[in-house]
Amino acid sequence: MLAELGSWLLLAVALLGPGPRAQAMKGVKCGGVLSAPSGNFSSPNFPRLYPYNTECSWLIVVAEGSSVLLTFHAFDLEYHDTCGFDYLEVYNGASGDRGNLLGRFCGQVPPPPFTSSWHVMSIVFHSDKHVASRGFSAGYQKDVCGGVLTGLSGVLSSPEYPDNYPNNVECRWVIRAAGPATVKLVFVDFQMEGSEGCTYDYVAVLGGPGPVRGHHYCGSTRPPALVSLGHELQVVFKSDFNIGGRGFKAYYFSGECQEVYMAMRGNFSSPQYPSSYPNNIHCHWTIRLPPGYRVKVFFLDLDLEGPSSLTRTCDFDHLAAFDGASEEAPLLGNWCGHHLPAPVTSSHNQLLLLLHTDRSTTRRGFSVAYIGVVPMNVSCSRTDFQILISAQALAPLERTKVYLGSRSCAAQEAGSTFRIQARFDTCGTESQRRNNTSVIVSVLYIDFSTGEQEDIHEYEVRCEPRRKEASVHLLSGSDWLGPYAATAEHLQEAPPRDEEETLEGPVAMVTQDASDIVFLGLCILAGILMVIAIVVLMLL
Repeated sequence: MLAELGSWLLLAVALLGPGPRAQAMKGVKCGGVLSAPSGNFSSPNFPRLYPYNTECSWLIVVAEGSSVLLTFHAFDLEYHDTCGFDYLEVYNGASGDRGNLLGRFCGQVPPPPFTSSWHVMSIVFHSDKHVASRGFSAGYQKDVCGGVLTGLSGVLSSPEYPDNYPNNVECRWVIRAAGPATVKLVFVDFQMEGSEGCTYDYVAVLGGPGPVRGHHYCGSTRPPALVSLGHELQVVFKSDFNIGGRGFKAYYFSGECQEVYMAMRGNFSSPQYPSSYPNNIHCHWTIRLPPGYRVKVFFLDLDLEGPSSLTRTCDFDHLAAFDGASEEAPLLGNWCGHHLPAPVTSSHNQLLLLLHTDRSTTRRGFSVAYIGVVPMNVSCSRTDFQILISAQALAPLERTKVYLGSRSCAAQEAGSTFRIQARFDTCGTESQRRNNTSVIVSVLYIDFSTGEQEDIHEYEVRCEPRRKEASVHLLSGSDWLGPYAATAEHLQEAPPRDEEETLEGPVAMVTQDASDIVFLGLCILAGILMVIAIVVLMLL
């Protein structure tokens, strides 16, 4: 017990620090560390008027693995439209880190109940030198079963998870997004007593307030990802008098912490970017394009907490990309710190970007742009290009929307394929010298424009006639990269051949044909015969 209390006190010193938040007006007793499983606290002199020029900090620390439920019994502070005079602040962790702030409150309307995402919560009370009121009274408890969750993201689980949940328990969580945003719920583990109709133990998910029946889940099949109809989602856990299981664990995301992008190109960034992102968030962004496309993501800015000094890996805050729509898909990359990663490309039409932050240290975050890449097969001979694109990838575009160099060199339909066959002296091709090698270059245009909205994707098509090697890569225009064009010009340079082959998959290597081999053989034979003739003449 003494060792546990000592660890709590050390944590309190580390989180509160020696700064002014731990200080109060001389002679006023307030604040401190609350380490009991439950308890109550209030402003100085409550229910009488609180003193002027006072600042108090309470640090609630419960057993690790538990969470904290904070509720308010009474609340009366001086009102201001931005709570700039007297106020109460609630933090999901240490009060010294603004990324942990859950809200600032004043006036006579009590704050809603708060549930922490880990075992620490901080409350700060501040009064100025004018106008005093009755103050507040609040209570807390650990091992919460249910509650109101209002953060951008968080985690909820059945009681005593991952151990078996107890019998005869009913828990209700209300997940509430800010404003008009929706809430997304993703189950990462699920194992409960199964029954037909889920009448014994179950998890029910409802789309909003009221008695509307929602989806019921039981057994060991993990429920699908669920999205609310409005700004609120309710989750109910119920167990009967016998037979249990491991229970469940789920992440929730709301507002700018969960988005699904279906446009052919776009930009997005971390919550609150370019200001510091919040602590303790787990955010998902899914890019979902039509079948046949691949997703290419460009990193325009990256500033996260750096890697661990011990392991040199991204153990704290990190950004990860997955080659699919879930965290179970293959990992494309995992980054932290401030060095810009190279672009990444999915192998199919979906890509997931995940941001995880811990309970301390925040940075600016990230900004990315993405575009749908059309897989294609490009080959060349000594005289012309051939480009083949699956018509499925471009549905419902007409063939005239796909052209090389100019609209006069539009694609032709060949079954389920768009095909362009073009000689080097047509279709806007030009000869260039790159790395002491002569290459033929043209631009392939795919026009997705609709109405007044222009949207034309450009790909550089390149051929080395001597080797008969063709390649293609995406051209990134400054209009798409927007204000980051000046800092991202390097994206317009051709990537190395191995990147093209690995990421975009359009490169087709063409070997020499039989006529070249015959011609080369005749030349060698003629040379040998000439040497023999010269030797014979010299001997004569």
